[in-house]
Amino acid sequence: MKTLEGIRISKSFKGRQVVNQVDLVVSAGEVIGLLGPNGAGKTTTFRLMLGMLTPETGSIHLNGKDITRHPVYARARLGIAFLPQEPSVFRNMTVRDNLLAVMEMHRHLNKTAVDNALKEMKLTRLEHRRAALLSGGERRKLEIARALILTPDFLLLDEPFAGIDPLQITELQRMILELRERGIGIIITDHNVREILKITDRSYIINRGNVIFHGDSSALIRDERVKSEYLGRDFRWN
Repeated sequence: MKTLEGIRISKSFKGRQVVNQVDLVVSAGEVIGLLGPNGAGKTTTFRLMLGMLTPETGSIHLNGKDITRHPVYARARLGIAFLPQEPSVFRNMTVRDNLLAVMEMHRHLNKTAVDNALKEMKLTRLEHRRAALLSGGERRKLEIARALILTPDFLLLDEPFAGIDPLQITELQRMILELRERGIGIIITDHNVREILKITDRSYIINRGNVIFHGDSSALIRDERVKSEYLGRDFRWN
């Protein structure tokens, strides 16, 4: 089975240990949550897995191969796609042209891949609309469609639910689960804990640079340490 794995990865900034020997793995066909308080180390862990940062100790492996020193673009070629929190579409281009721009950078692709991505993310009716006119949820779907054109094995989503309304969140959740059924491994980091827990198979909770919990949603909300350090005693998720 295909896997993306961080093995005892650590990172510090200006003498402060931000990530401390974290172990994390996502397999093909599962959705993993990477959660924790602000400043706890989850964003740094996410960036280490993606290749935006390099761990000081530990390693990153893709299907058993060490890719620790591979930059983001090299990992993308190996099948690791990334959806940033910040808007990344070309605002003055149409939805379709945004996808065609990806095709131009990857000459092995053809227009069938564009049509398939439009259909899969339910963007066909919007294909001639300028990206600047899209809602937050529609823009998110376009960003995911651009990633899917490259047929990734793993998709890392940074705050995918930020700035979009509840109906769009529900639709994105459904689409993420469909990607899981296709065999794509997904890591999500987001502050919207309730919505994340509805779709994750497992979650990692990071606090003060350490993994304080790893398991499914039902176990997570019962864990005393998670309640004490992250969720609070009154947290409800369904």
